[in-house]
Amino acid sequence: MEFTCYSMLIDFTIAAIFLFVAKLLREKIKILQSLFIPVSLLAGFLALIAGKNGLKLIQFSGQAGSYSGMLIIAVFVSLGLRGFNFSKGGIKENFDRIGSYYCLRNIGWCFQYSFPIIFSVLILGIFAPDLNPAFGMLIPAGFQGGHGTAAALGNTLGGLGWEAANDLGMTSATIGILTGIFGGIALIKLGTIKGYTKFVKDFTQLPNDMRTGLIEEGNRPALGEETVSPMAIDPLAWHLMLILIPTGLGYLLTNYLQDLTGYGLPSFSIGFLVAIVFHFVLKAIKADKYVDNRIVSRMGSCCTDFLVFFGVATINIPVVLEYIVPFSLLMLFGIVWVVIHFAVIAPRLLKQEWFERGIYVYGYSTGVTAIGMALLRIVDPENKSCTLDDAAIVTPIESIIEVFALAYVPVACVQGNWVIGVAPILIYMAGLIVASLIFRWWHKHPRSVFDESLLEKR
Repeated sequence: MEFTCYSMLIDFTIAAIFLFVAKLLREKIKILQSLFIPVSLLAGFLALIAGKNGLKLIQFSGQAGSYSGMLIIAVFVSLGLRGFNFSKGGIKENFDRIGSYYCLRNIGWCFQYSFPIIFSVLILGIFAPDLNPAFGMLIPAGFQGGHGTAAALGNTLGGLGWEAANDLGMTSATIGILTGIFGGIALIKLGTIKGYTKFVKDFTQLPNDMRTGLIEEGNRPALGEETVSPMAIDPLAWHLMLILIPTGLGYLLTNYLQDLTGYGLPSFSIGFLVAIVFHFVLKAIKADKYVDNRIVSRMGSCCTDFLVFFGVATINIPVVLEYIVPFSLLMLFGIVWVVIHFAVIAPRLLKQEWFERGIYVYGYSTGVTAIGMALLRIVDPENKSCTLDDAAIVTPIESIIEVFALAYVPVACVQGNWVIGVAPILIYMAGLIVASLIFRWWHKHPRSVFDESLLEKR
């Protein structure tokens, strides 16, 4: 479909129809309620089945795949407009919270960028001697990076003579997304049963409105207040304007910085920082008292629903049979790691809301930030764990490191220097482990998802 000025309208109309249908299904079908599947995820899968990779009943414009990247800026802008969300424990508590979270995320990042390469060279190479030395990069490209990173890696390795890398990378990213969604929902179901979640309890104890998504009369909270007179400007238009300004400026600034430095920077983190500055500008001119954070939050959540829909509905699923055996083993290796990272390491590094913060990292580590946000929204719908706030602070640092890794490691592997490629990453990983011990972030935590003793005591 050729992109026109109305293509976005048609794309969002299709999205609205599928969201509407999914909402009705969620209200009526018990299994969807028991799995606690968000409407946006359900709608995305329905559109995926009906789209070009399935029944071919619908067709999005060529721009539909980029909507998630646009919407995620607005989501983080809605956080930035509310200012920094520090806890009441003081500087040390915030340092410990963010520092331990940084270590958790980056230990996972280091593992994905090193051990799959070692596994593919030393183990898979026995069964497939002709396997490209960069084969292990399919895990970080597809799981940690997602479809965008997989495409970038495919282009790089394709230029170095391995043309199959693009198809394999896209397949890896697709498997990563499915692992994030279904594995994440299974972990959440298990976590609520065992009582590891702080803000959402066992499914059997959830109120009916959380199951069906419908709030009965008399229990409906206020969406917000009219902080400006509709005679001057509509209150929703006023709040939408406040979100659009830093969203657009964040996108423009990201492009400017990328052209200036040559490095790919995360637009949603730049947008978050612009929103923080805008927040202080509003305070300086005493306009912040006319901003209702409840409305800002709801607008951010609205963007999240459409973000998740387009992220799932536009998945491209290539089928690569030539590498099926080593590829399947490599994917299994990656899946086992992300589960261990969440179930074993997260509860021992994160003292504050380890399940909520860990499940976001799990979703983020399987390829799509939107999946991490969707999983987080199930267990922490109001972001009381400060997970997204900390993610916006940590992500720019990670992105700079990842840019260098993507430029250096694949080339080193293809040239046969895979040891030199993974060595700096292993050193960095060791430093993170040492830091977690020095600052006493690592601790004994009996409440692992796989620990049955606590359940028995209960």
